[in-house]
Amino acid sequence: MYLQDIYIYPIKSLRGIRLEQANLEERGFQFDRRWMLVDMEGQFLSQRTIPRMALIQVIVDEEGLKVYSKNQPEDYIMVPYRPQTKDLIDVQIWEDQVKGQLVSQVCDAWFSKIIGFPCQLVFMPVSTSRKLKQKYAVNGESVSFADGMPYLLIGQSSLDDLNSRLMEAVPMDRFRPNLVFAGGDPFEEDHWDEVRIGEAVFKVTKPCARCVMTTVDQQTAEKGKEPLKTLATYRTVNNQIMFGQNMLLLEGAEVKVGDPVVIEKK
Repeated sequence: MYLQDIYIYPIKSLRGIRLEQANLEERGFQFDRRWMLVDMEGQFLSQRTIPRMALIQVIVDEEGLKVYSKNQPEDYIMVPYRPQTKDLIDVQIWEDQVKGQLVSQVCDAWFSKIIGFPCQLVFMPVSTSRKLKQKYAVNGESVSFADGMPYLLIGQSSLDDLNSRLMEAVPMDRFRPNLVFAGGDPFEEDHWDEVRIGEAVFKVTKPCARCVMTTVDQQTAEKGKEPLKTLATYRTVNNQIMFGQNMLLLEGAEVKVGDPVVIEKK
C-alpha cells in the first residue's frame, strides 16, 4: 500500500487542492482549513446549504491564496496569509464556538458578491485553540476549522467498491479526504488503530459520518441523491453512513505521494 493522493482545503468548503507533498501539523496539514466563511452572525458556511461554494477555486500562491470562481477565473482575489485586521469575532463551527480573525473588508466584499449575501472571511490564529473531544484526543490535540478531526483517510479500494455499485461512478472529491492510499482491500482502513505513512504515524480515531455534501458534484455544484443513497444500503452504523477514517497525528513532519502505508496497530 502507498500514498496515492494528498489534498488540502485552505478555505473550508471551497474546492480542494491536490499536492505532491504536504507539511504535517497538529491541527491538520499546513494551510488546511485555516480559513472559513461565516455569515454575519458568525455561523460557518458550507456546501451543505450553499452548493455553489464547490465552484470557488483556491490556489496556494507565494503571496497568499488566489481565489476565483470557476465560472469567472478572471475575477479573483488574493487572500493574504496574514490577516490585515486584528479583529477577533466569535465563530460557530458545529458545537464549538471559537475566535476567528477577520481577514479584510476587501475579502468580505468579494466573497459576499460571489456567495450572494453578506458574509465574512475569518482566519484561525495560533491563539485560537479548538480542542478535540477528550475521548478522541491523545495529547490534548487541537483541530482547524475542519468538521471534527485533523486528518481524513480513505482507501482507493473503498471508493472502487462503492463505484461498482453505482449506475454512475463518482470521483474521490465527493468525500474531501486529506490522504488517499492505494492497495489493500475495500474498507481495510476500518480496522486500523495506528498507521505509518512514510515517516509519519497517525492514530485512527473514528469513522467519518457522511452527509448531503457528498451528493454535490464538485465540478457543477449540482445536487443529487448519490452516492449517499447507495452507501446507506451497506455502510450504515447507528443510523450514520460511514465512509473514511478520521485521524490525528502522533509523529512526523511531512508526507509525500508514493510514501509506503504500513499498518502499525489494528
